[in-house]
Amino acid sequence: MDDEKFNMSMRKFLKQVGVTSQQQIEKAVRDSGKSSGTVAVKVVLSGPDVGLEHTVEGEIDLG
Repeated sequence: MDDEKFNMSMRKFLKQVGVTSQQQIEKAVRDSGKSSGTVAVKVVLSGPDVGLEHTVEGEIDLG
């Protein structure tokens, strides 16, 4: 495995995930009409080829 190539590819993927996830969350919040409180969120990351299943749950404060 080429560690440098792997690292760059992973960073590119994670950047895409971060940007698109933020856009989708912002759109969903706007569309919901909710303007205060919190929004529960959950992300499931899976990589079937390597047996990966990782879940992250949290809340986003709308202020």
